[in-house]
Formats: sequence, C-alpha cells, structure tokens
Amino acid sequence: MKKYLKITFLMALVTMTISCGSHKKRSKKAAAKETMTREQYLFAKSDLVFDEFKAQNKGSVNDFTLDYIGKYKNIAIRKMMEYKIPASITLAQGILESGNGLSTLARKSNNHFGIKCHSGWKGKKVYHDDDKRNECFRKYDSPEGSFNDHSIFLTSRGRYEFLFDLRPDDYKGWAKGLKKAGYATDRKYPRKLISFVENFELYKYDELVLDEKGYKKSQKQERMPLAEKETPVVKNNGRFITVNKGDTLYSIARNNDLSVEELKTMNRLNSNNISIGQQLQVSK
Repeated sequence: MKKYLKITFLMALVTMTISCGSHKKRSKKAAAKETMTREQYLFAKSDLVFDEFKAQNKGSVNDFTLDYIGKYKNIAIRKMMEYKIPASITLAQGILESGNGLSTLARKSNNHFGIKCHSGWKGKKVYHDDDKRNECFRKYDSPEGSFNDHSIFLTSRGRYEFLFDLRPDDYKGWAKGLKKAGYATDRKYPRKLISFVENFELYKYDELVLDEKGYKKSQKQERMPLAEKETPVVKNNGRFITVNKGDTLYSIARNNDLSVEELKTMNRLNSNNISIGQQLQVSK
C-alpha cells in the first residue's frame, strides 16, 4: 500500500512539472505575440488610410473600385514587401485589368492581371477572346494566386528588369515603364494607371511600406506600459484618450463627434500616424 501511494505521488509530481513547463512555454509565446510584426503593423495602418479615404470621398468615387482596393490592398502591400513592386501599381493594374474584379476572366479564372499562358506555363488554363479569338490565359485557384504570379512574372522576365532600378515610390515611372516593356498595347495605359493611383491615393500604401521609422517607433510605443483603463483621462484641463490597439483616427473622431481633420488640428498632427499608448485630445 505504501509503495502504491509513493508511485501515485511521484506520477502526480511529474504531471505538475510538465504542466508548469508547458505553461511557461505558452507564456513566452503569448509575450512574443504582444509585439506586432511589420506586416501586422502595415495592415493596421492601411486600414486607417483606407477608412479615412472612404469617409472623405463617400459618394464621389466608384464604389466598385473602392471595394476592390479594400479587399486587395493588403495583398498588394505584402507583394511590395516581398518583390519591391509598388503596391500602388499592383492595385492600379488589378483594377484596370480585371475591371474591379468583375471581368469574366477575373470571376471565372481568378486572373486579375490578364496574364496569358506564354511558353513554359504548366498551370491551369482557360481560353478567352482578347486581342485574338480564343487566346490562352492562366487560371488560378484564388485571387491571391494571381497577385503572386503577377509579382513573379515581373521579376522573372528580363524586359521588366529596368523597372527595379526606379525608386519604389515612383509610380509614374513604373506606369510608363510597363507600357514601354510591352505589358500592354494601349497607348493610354500609363495615364490610366496614374489616374487610379492619384484619384484613389494608392501611393499612400507605398509610403507605408517605405516608412520603416514609423514601424520602429510604434514598436517602442507598444512596449511601453499601457493605461490600465480605456476610459478618457484628464490632463491639462482637457479631455484626452489613450490610443489602444486597433484604434484609428477615423474611429476615434467618429466616437467623439469630430471630423478627422478636427482631430488632427486639435492634436497638431501632420499625418494620419498614431501609436499605441499615445494620448489624443478629443475635446476643446
């Protein structure tokens, strides 16, 4: 009986040790997740940029184009990080080539960039009338597959190599260069791309990717202790709030019956960038 109790005690002790060890591992993983990755930071910022543009231009721009940008902007940002192709150009090409994702080729084949089969293509195919009847186009399992192949297509073909000597934010140079390299035969192709970039402020997504200092600053802010409560705190005889994860200028302004411009003016902000832990005045 004593032997049995001893064995039972030892087994319980081992179980407790393993449990404590796994808890420590989970705690370390949880702590690591508290710091946003650069991609998470960029996606959060891109949502802020998109929400503000949408709020300021509601009813004055094409809703289908706006929906397309909202759906695919983060994929374009990811591809810019990986392949150095301006996110603005990727989005503008996608909008133009796929008709805001509504073209037959985009809906049935997930082909958002009008890329034809060409020699060496071993993936799925679909046949569609274009410059000629019944031409062969690439088919993808998802829109993201099309975005990925678009990046590979531009980086793997020598005729586009000179584009990567341009500045990553030179969307005008890229638009003209794509036409020069033969991506499209339409003489107005560069003008159309530039129009989408400027009318929908797509260049702001390029700026986000290139703003490495903004990301590093946000990491420092995020490691600082956050306020225990999310309720407004009083400081300097005014009403302030502490910025929490997920907050945007648009959401803060809306919740406090302000416009984004009023909020920026009140806090002397020169950009839309805000950081976790930052305090903003929301009442005059």
